[in-house]
Amino acid sequence: MNVAPSPFYKSVGKIMGSERSLKEKKRSRDQSDDSSYSAKKSKDDKEKKKLAEGDHKLKEGIPELSSEDYFSKNKEFATWLKEKKRTYFNDLKAEAARELFSRFVKAWNRGKLESRYYEGISTAPRTAHNWNIKQK
Repeated sequence: MNVAPSPFYKSVGKIMGSERSLKEKKRSRDQSDDSSYSAKKSKDDKEKKKLAEGDHKLKEGIPELSSEDYFSKNKEFATWLKEKKRTYFNDLKAEAARELFSRFVKAWNRGKLESRYYEGISTAPRTAHNWNIKQK
C-alpha cells in the first residue's frame, strides 16, 4: 500500500529552506564527518609509526623492558613515579600503576631516562608517610 506524502509535509520542507530528504542530509553529514576522521586517524598512525621506528636509543647491554618486568624493575619505577609524576607507588590502584608502568617502559626503551635508572636503584620511595621511628 503506497501512500503519497501529504501536501502539509511538502510545504513544511519548503518552509524549512530545503527540499532534500532527511536521509540525504544525514548521509551527507556522515560522509563529511568520516573524511575528517580518517584524515586524523591516518595522521595519528603515521606519528605512532614514526615513534616506534626511530626512537630506540638504548646503549649496548641495556635490555628493553616489557610489561612483564613490572616486578623486577619496581624500584626504578617507584623512583620514577616519585620524581617525574610526583606520586608514590603505594598511593596508586593496581590498574593505574600498570598504566603508568607502561609509560615508564616506553621512556626506558627510548633511552629517555637518566643513567642511574639503567644502572639500578637500591632503594625506592614507597610512601609519603613519616614513620617517626626513634633510635636509641
